[in-house]
Amino acid sequence: MTATAVAPAPVAGAGRVSVARGYRFELVKLVSQWRIRLLVLACWIAPALFVAGVSQQSTLPADTLFGRWMLATGWAGPLVILGFSGTWALPLLTSVVAGDVFASEDRLGTWRHLLVAVRSPRRIFAAKALASLTVILLLVAGLAASSTVGGLLAVGNHPLVGLDGHLLSPGDAAGKVLLAWVCVLAPTLALAGIGLLGSVALGRSPMGLLLPAVVALAMQVAQMLPLPVAVRLALPSWAFITWNGLFSSPAPLGPLVIGIVVSLMWAVTATAIAYLLFLRRDFTNSTVDGSGRRALTAGLLPLAGLVGVTVAVVAAVTGATTGSGIQQDKVQRSLATAFAHLYRMQTTQLHRPAVTEAQLRSTAACTKGGVADDAQGAGNDWRCVVSWHLPGTQTTGQAIYQLDITADGRFVADGDGPKEVNGYFLVRTSTGDAPNPLWQFDGSVDLLSTSPKG
Repeated sequence: MTATAVAPAPVAGAGRVSVARGYRFELVKLVSQWRIRLLVLACWIAPALFVAGVSQQSTLPADTLFGRWMLATGWAGPLVILGFSGTWALPLLTSVVAGDVFASEDRLGTWRHLLVAVRSPRRIFAAKALASLTVILLLVAGLAASSTVGGLLAVGNHPLVGLDGHLLSPGDAAGKVLLAWVCVLAPTLALAGIGLLGSVALGRSPMGLLLPAVVALAMQVAQMLPLPVAVRLALPSWAFITWNGLFSSPAPLGPLVIGIVVSLMWAVTATAIAYLLFLRRDFTNSTVDGSGRRALTAGLLPLAGLVGVTVAVVAAVTGATTGSGIQQDKVQRSLATAFAHLYRMQTTQLHRPAVTEAQLRSTAACTKGGVADDAQGAGNDWRCVVSWHLPGTQTTGQAIYQLDITADGRFVADGDGPKEVNGYFLVRTSTGDAPNPLWQFDGSVDLLSTSPKG
């Protein structure tokens, strides 16, 4: 028996509750819960306190992307929070909101009353889905706004160093930070769709509540493995990473667009499956609120099939069928570009004669684990020698770097001499003393870029 079978015949003069009215009712129910109010309060206050507190410390989260710049600019704080949110906060928030929006009716046994009042399972689903989406957007907006305000008040509106070493003006940094937060809405919607699916298919089972967080954790583990690029891009978790490309010049938009499109496909597919399962549910039996077998066959299997189709499409469109995408010439090009930009910054800070990137003509020669030709893959055994030329001199400068490259293309360059170039020493800047910008810095390798043919 379907859900419509339990709804009584309409009484003359009594119409069905509209989606807008049902949405307001469901939204009030959500925000009246103490845990939702606590989450909203935490998202709008905690990031500002964290960013402001860390920005006053001498020890920074340098292992986090943009963490090493939190003392230099207020725009680094919201990016640190964004990286943490994509890994932990957003999966948990979608679990608590979307993963419980249907299951709460099972626990309270209120489905029959709701069906009698609304008279349309379709409107009930739409109202609950829209209400949960509204709360999730409110939480994401709180994380972004709070961390931005905290960073700007604690540190100030100063330029931000991009992932290729170039300096972003405060206006450019503001636009890119906002765009980065907007981009992660797509994978957040994908997790919300998975939450709706788990809440409908598994009912009052705790697994339905945890499904978005479990799926997000599994995809994060997958992103850490040496998977082919096409498989990596076929997961919605990729969009939690690829916003990094916005802070390079020119920005590699291909991976970003693919991540957003894949995430939206997941969101639509998971929500559509949840909708169909909800319409087919038997509400006459209060003991039947979900099935693990049904969740597997009607929920997870279609999503697994979506991964297979997406991998094939991404591979066909990008040509990235095998390999990690981390290749020797890409690493050398990215490192040399970042070094040139940061060398100019160091020159300005030390009040030396100005020099341009074109004049430096910086290049890099890298090896990985002793492999000198066609080295590739992630690892912390990359060793590079950067060479550059100063105008009016015949001597070629050289600096050594140890690189730790992760599977998603991000790398940390650690200076290994000479000390006066990339060693640790403090430089006086307009915002206070800061470490030598050439000592340690972050960078990224575009996994989809085409290596130039020699």
